[in-house]
Amino acid sequence: MKKNSIKILLSVLVLICFHQLLDAQEIRKNRVIILTDVENEPDDSESLVRLLLYSNVIDIKGIIATTSVHMKKEVHPETIREAIQAFGKVQANLLKHEAGFPDANSLLQLVTQGLPEYGMSGVGAGKDSQGSEWIIKILDENDPRPLWICVWGGSNTFGQSLYKIRQTRPETKANNLIKKLRVYTISDQDDSGIWIRKNFPGLFYIVSPGGYGSSTWTAINTAVKGINNETISNRWLAENIQQGHGPLGAFYPDVAYGMEGDTPTFLSLIPNGLNDYEHPDWGGWGGRYELYQPEYSKMDTKGFTGGVPVDPEPRAIWTNAADRFVPYIYNEYGKAIRRDTVVFNDNKATLFRWRDDFQNDFAARMDWCTEEYSGANHPPTPMIGHPDHITVKSGEAFVLDASGTSDPDGDNLSYLWFQYPEAGSYKQLIRFDPAENLYKIPRLIAPVVEKPETAHFILKVTDKGNPPLARYKRVIVNIIP
Repeated sequence: MKKNSIKILLSVLVLICFHQLLDAQEIRKNRVIILTDVENEPDDSESLVRLLLYSNVIDIKGIIATTSVHMKKEVHPETIREAIQAFGKVQANLLKHEAGFPDANSLLQLVTQGLPEYGMSGVGAGKDSQGSEWIIKILDENDPRPLWICVWGGSNTFGQSLYKIRQTRPETKANNLIKKLRVYTISDQDDSGIWIRKNFPGLFYIVSPGGYGSSTWTAINTAVKGINNETISNRWLAENIQQGHGPLGAFYPDVAYGMEGDTPTFLSLIPNGLNDYEHPDWGGWGGRYELYQPEYSKMDTKGFTGGVPVDPEPRAIWTNAADRFVPYIYNEYGKAIRRDTVVFNDNKATLFRWRDDFQNDFAARMDWCTEEYSGANHPPTPMIGHPDHITVKSGEAFVLDASGTSDPDGDNLSYLWFQYPEAGSYKQLIRFDPAENLYKIPRLIAPVVEKPETAHFILKVTDKGNPPLARYKRVIVNIIP
């Protein structure tokens, strides 16, 4: 009887630990509501396909059909449902590769719509909609996680939610709700965006205001001179996404104006070891942004906006920032990689520097729709043999160590350590000696500093599967005088 009691107790403890682990994993997922002007052009449908393939690591709380400057009087929730139904046909196969993919019926319950009205004509008294009420409902939930609002079209449905919160809640309660919000919008596609930023100055807001051509997000689909642009080519999309990958791939339409212009809103919410959603200035798959008030004279006020006026920004926002980026390329002989001779230094480099990685990741997940586990590739699991925050004194040596890194498919792994100066306060390059493609860098020397500084180092681990997949670890080195 005593042995049975011990067995029961152990079983209970195991179950408790298991559920605590599941809860911890759930907390790490980012809550997301998508606003999409789907059917304005094909790119929203393309982004929906990718979003659904990451629905096991992003907690989708709503997908709302909206208008935009490009589609002022229509909303199309039926297209969202069509994408979800295609996803439902491959969900069982996706679960063979990773846990947590929701079923199609639960996702269909999250589809709503905003008013078929343009911009500020859809904000104010009597302008509530299914979509605006849904945002408030999710925001009211007792959940400590931030709520991301990813805006692929016009933002007026979200603006109506904010309007109603301010009209119906005590100021303290309204402010507490707004503090939970994180907004990433693909430019201003109606006139409610600037209204939101003016009237809710404490709202966390990522946007590239002005002409689309100067925006960071356009780097997802822009062919860049000096690098290989194969993974955004129509041929690559046909072979790796659209054809031979089941109903969800078949749903992915041909590019008309630009591939997946809306996808950057959620790329930085994917847990890959690099992304840190609360620090847009640290850089990630969705680009890097800094918090400042743009000068109107330096904004692109003449570029294409679809007719949305470009007004002066009333306060600091998370917006365009530049990276100096020199790609590493394959070396035929000797050291496996070398630095290229081309140098980029602009805001678009903050996104396209990761483009091959997130495109290959997309292609691998598309393979999961139809392949058995053994027939597809899965990302490596980087590890570091020391804390991810270390403190050293000026002139002191330190080590970067990727011990314990593994790959679920048993693939051979390539390692690359590099400094990300723009992400830290110390902007100078710290010399790597010996090579930076070792799993363990045995000796780096901290520079002499006059005040405490931070230097960010990124470990990129790439397997040699098909397609090659990359994951990362970030090490922040605190350097003190």
